[in-house]
Amino acid sequence: MNILITGAEGLLGRRLATALSGRGHQVIGVGHAALDITDFSQAQQVITAAAPTLVLHCAAMIQVDRCAEQPDKALHINGFGTRNIALICQQMGIALAYISTNEVFDGEQVSGYLEYDPPRPINPYGYSKWFGEQAVCDLVARHYIIRTSWVFAHGGDNFLHRILNAAARGDQLSVVINEVAAPTYMDDLADAVSRLVESERYGVYHLVNEGRASRYQFARHLLDCADYADRPITPILSMQRYRPSTPPVYGVLRNFAAAQSGIILRPWQAAVEAFFAQERASNAAAARIPAAPPLAMVKP
Repeated sequence: MNILITGAEGLLGRRLATALSGRGHQVIGVGHAALDITDFSQAQQVITAAAPTLVLHCAAMIQVDRCAEQPDKALHINGFGTRNIALICQQMGIALAYISTNEVFDGEQVSGYLEYDPPRPINPYGYSKWFGEQAVCDLVARHYIIRTSWVFAHGGDNFLHRILNAAARGDQLSVVINEVAAPTYMDDLADAVSRLVESERYGVYHLVNEGRASRYQFARHLLDCADYADRPITPILSMQRYRPSTPPVYGVLRNFAAAQSGIILRPWQAAVEAFFAQERASNAAAARIPAAPPLAMVKP
C-alpha cells in the first residue's frame, strides 16, 4: 500500500512509519509544517500529490489539560482538522484510519467499553476526538476508528517518563488509585495498527494491551521494573489533585473486534517488561560505541 501518515513528526507517527515500511509498504510521512490539517487547501494539495491508498491520521492536539484550557483550539484541530482530512479522502476515494482515544467515553461503565458502546465525552479533549470520529464515520465509507489508551513509548514525555524522572530525582510520589484504564505500549500498538490496516476489515477498533490497571498500579509496576522497588508511592484520589481536565475514571477499553481477526496485544505487564528490556539493550549498545576522538586528534 501507499500510505500517507499525518502527524509523522510525533512519536506514534514515526513508530507507525517504521513499522509499516518494515512490512513492505510505501510510506509518506508529513508533519505539521508540510501539512496543516486545519488548512483545507494545503491538505488537499499535499494528499492529492501523494495519491495514497490510505491516510493514517495521527495529527492531533493530544495534551489533555491544554485542550481543557483551550477547548476551541482543540475542536479546531482535532474536530474540524479531522473533518478536512475526511472530506479529502471522501473526494478522492481514499481509505482513512483515524487514531482516537478512550476519553470519548464517560468512565462510568465498570465492565469496560466495547467498540460500539455509545460515546459520551466529559472533557474537551474527548469531545474533540469524538467530533473527529463522527466526521470520519459520516464522510468516509472505508474507514477505521482506532481507539487506544495510556500509551507509553521510548522517548517523549508520557506518564512513564514522568514517574521515572520523579523517582530518579527522589521526589515524593503521589498517584491516583481511582483512574483505571489499559496501559498500552506504543511498539505493540504500531504492530497492531499495521496488521489491522492490512486486513482491510474496516470499522471501529479498540487496540490496547490486555488487562487493566489504576494509575497507582501502573506506576508501581514501572518502579518495580526500573529498580525502584523500594520507592514508596502514596495512593490518592483524583479529587485530591487539581488538573484542568477531568479524565474518565474508568476508561477501560476492551479489544473485542480486532480479536476476531487474531489481533490481540499482550498483557500490559509483559509490555512494560519488554519496554525496559529494550531500553537496557539500547543503552548497552550505545555504551559499546566508541566515542569520537577530540577534534584536535582527527588527522586529515
